[in-house]
Amino acid sequence: MAVDRAEPADMPRGARLAGRYVVLALVAVVVLAPIYVTVIGAFKPGDEFLDYPRSLFPVDLTLDTFREAWTNGNLGRYLVNSTIVAVCITVGQVTSAVLAAYAFAFLDFPLKRGIFYVFLATLMVPAEATIVANTQTIQNLGWTDSYQGLVVPFLVTAFGTFLLRQVFLQVPKDLREAAQLDGLGHWRFLGAVAVPLARPSIGALALFSFLGAWNQYLWPQRITNEDAYRTVQIGLKTLRDTNLDKLNVVMAGTVIAALPIFVVLVIFQRQLIRGLTAGAVKG
Repeated sequence: MAVDRAEPADMPRGARLAGRYVVLALVAVVVLAPIYVTVIGAFKPGDEFLDYPRSLFPVDLTLDTFREAWTNGNLGRYLVNSTIVAVCITVGQVTSAVLAAYAFAFLDFPLKRGIFYVFLATLMVPAEATIVANTQTIQNLGWTDSYQGLVVPFLVTAFGTFLLRQVFLQVPKDLREAAQLDGLGHWRFLGAVAVPLARPSIGALALFSFLGAWNQYLWPQRITNEDAYRTVQIGLKTLRDTNLDKLNVVMAGTVIAALPIFVVLVIFQRQLIRGLTAGAVKG
């Protein structure tokens, strides 16, 4: 004998929405909790830093830890070096990616598809696999302890080339043909049409390049021996090694080093989202 079973009622829309907000809140807590502890710890004096749970509350704050981290860690010089390196790498990667992507999207030349596949294949090669060969090359060129040694190996990005190629492929062929009829060569078409249309993706690529260059540690550690050329990530390592009993000072140095990244992310957040959603899937 068949028994009719009542269909479960759909969850009200308000309950579903509340559930989503609860999940988002939990995720936000998990993500932001370490950042909060680091920032609060950076403002705590040494005698208050280990006073748990009082150390978790924004009381008895001081800027002395930041002054100590700035002085002992020589962070001023390291921040300048990181800025120079990050800006140069960003400019180089964006420029090379725009030119290479335009060539792969609009020009016809022998072995075009095969060369592009080689570009993509380099994405699967970890940086650690090439660091020994790159180090020997830099040493043979005499670029140890120099800005060119820190910058030149990273002036080209296969990811950026792939990203912008997909964007350029969205440009209608009729637009390119109309530009040719108007007498626009490749350079003028690139500057007047292609680049403006790809501006969101170019902005996202520039942000990725800057963040990647700013957070580099292994490569600067390999080819620099003088403080005059070392970057902020190495400075944080040195600060930690010389202040093992002062974790609040180390946290203050971490906050100082992360502040430029935070400012860049806040300013270009919308540009990043637009760039990530502007790519095409056309191949």
